[in-house]
Amino acid sequence: MSETGSQDAAARAQVRDAPQQHRYELVLDDRVVGVADYRLDEAAGVLSVPHVEVEPALRGGDLGSVLARGVLDDVRRRSLKVRPLCPFMALYLRRHPDDADLVAG
Repeated sequence: MSETGSQDAAARAQVRDAPQQHRYELVLDDRVVGVADYRLDEAAGVLSVPHVEVEPALRGGDLGSVLARGVLDDVRRRSLKVRPLCPFMALYLRRHPDDADLVAG
């Protein structure tokens, strides 16, 4: 996918919570193209994210970041903390220090 195509796809993508499947879904053109699995510990207020994945043909663009951003925006909206067990999510958080307050201690 070209850089322009990747940017266009990222602009069209949406992130939605699918609580029955314990995951966030990255939706592009009415198709799930990525997921961020999670475990919610409601008592502790912590959402653990063990796995984030985008379809192989769509990797290398901004879609993984769109998914991570959507997860973190929802975590903040719900006044939760996140435990980034997935290396991609941990790297995203290191690259976005403004979200450090969301990381569970």
